[in-house]
Amino acid sequence: MSSVFGFVQLVKDVMTHSPVVLSGGDTLVDAARAMREREVGDVITVDENGALSGIVTDRDIVIRSVAEGRAPGEVRLDDISSRELVTVESSAPVGDASKLMREHGLRRIVVTEDGNPVGIVSLSDLTVESDAASALAEVSEAPPNE
Repeated sequence: MSSVFGFVQLVKDVMTHSPVVLSGGDTLVDAARAMREREVGDVITVDENGALSGIVTDRDIVIRSVAEGRAPGEVRLDDISSRELVTVESSAPVGDASKLMREHGLRRIVVTEDGNPVGIVSLSDLTVESDAASALAEVSEAPPNE
């Protein structure tokens, strides 16, 4: 739902705050440990200057490394990250994030403020906000498996 009682809902209202941000030179093991500790499925990568450089998901680790027999302790995040990032400003309406996801076939988008990563908005974040009674919303809100 992008409007509640006449107010436009913003990305910052639904996003996951304080995303995991690692250097592109960190290993897949570093990313997997950070994902486990923070109970998330993605990490944002930055270059040596701190600029956004990519995103790595748990699925990327499996498909682009483990399934190919590559050693996770030796593979750098830059080796498997998605580099063509689609971002959205935290002050944008939720509808803008939905439109970007649809246009680019994405499940998550990096949220920025002045070019710096401040969050991630996922398809499940938008689903929970638009229809909290849906089955997908219930699954998205459930605690992760351990």
